[in-house]
Amino acid sequence: WIHAVSVGEVNVAIKLIKSLRRASRSKSIVLSTTTPTGHDIAKSSGADLIFYHPLDFLFIVNKALRLIDPLTLILTEAEIWPNLVSKANRRNIKVSIINARLSNRSESRYKRFSFFSAPVLRMLNLVCVQDEADIKTWDSLGVNLNKIFFTGSIKYDASHLKTPSRLGEFRELLSRVLLGNQRKIMLAGSTHPGEELMLARKYKILKDKFPELFLIVVPRHVERCKSITEEISKEGLDVELRSNLDRQLANRETNKAIDCLIINTTGELDAWYYLSDVVIIGKSFLHNGGQNPVEAIFAGKPVIVGPNMENFSALVSMLNHHKGLIQVDGSETIVESITKILSKPEIAQNIVSNANEVLSCHQGATNRTVKLLVDKSF
Repeated sequence: WIHAVSVGEVNVAIKLIKSLRRASRSKSIVLSTTTPTGHDIAKSSGADLIFYHPLDFLFIVNKALRLIDPLTLILTEAEIWPNLVSKANRRNIKVSIINARLSNRSESRYKRFSFFSAPVLRMLNLVCVQDEADIKTWDSLGVNLNKIFFTGSIKYDASHLKTPSRLGEFRELLSRVLLGNQRKIMLAGSTHPGEELMLARKYKILKDKFPELFLIVVPRHVERCKSITEEISKEGLDVELRSNLDRQLANRETNKAIDCLIINTTGELDAWYYLSDVVIIGKSFLHNGGQNPVEAIFAGKPVIVGPNMENFSALVSMLNHHKGLIQVDGSETIVESITKILSKPEIAQNIVSNANEVLSCHQGATNRTVKLLVDKSF
């Protein structure tokens, strides 16, 4: 039984399930979530059963454990349910936390109520932490030191990523769009409402310095592409939809010169990353949370993020510390940062090199976690 609260934890669980299937094909896997969005994403997890996590009341927990009768209970990141853990322990069900992390707030809360939390934490069979420094923290909270292992973060494990199989096809397509000209590519990935217009305006400013600059926008939700096209066109830019390129190719139509390509087809973002010169991560300027920058880093591209990267704060903090990305305070400094990257290749290369060094400690985190689970919890 794997429990994952919401979207971020469910994405971790999905990677874990794929790896568990390879390591232990005969085991059934059930996945519980807490939020509707997490539940929707869990449908693609490959779990045998998906359900909402039961409330942490004794009689409900007892019934859930009796019905599911799990061999092991795996909690993701920081979700510790006292009644569930204690009742599972009483039934000799091994309880693990994977991708374990603790915010400063959670740590102080656990310490403040240690008379209550420490006995529960001592029941844990395995704690797989994202950061080596966290070993001391979990130990101080009551977890047995010999049960704590550094695995790295599954969320930032890029070992499952591969060079896109259709990369050559997209490179040829882009060459047709650019009419065979060599141009610098500014890519905005997983953008949200308001970000496209803001970035289009910054692009217009950058065009004065870099006339060969080309803009690719990959919205998080493709159903918004029509309105985005209209919005950017009003800025005086020539815009084309990705889906129209296939029709033009089939009909042997002559391509016209354009400024911006909007990707309204799904599952292609990773390939477009490879063809860009600088990547701006969406949902990090006008919306809270941000998107995962790992794929762009894996593609070997310098990454720029906005001030709102709460969902990936630990990773962004490490990348900032090692100069593995550029985080801007707001839209005002984007032009300056992109100019720096495009005009000085050595700066771009240093950012990419530093980012890969940060990710290297998380490489293989999924497989390390699965090996520990199989060895100690099954």
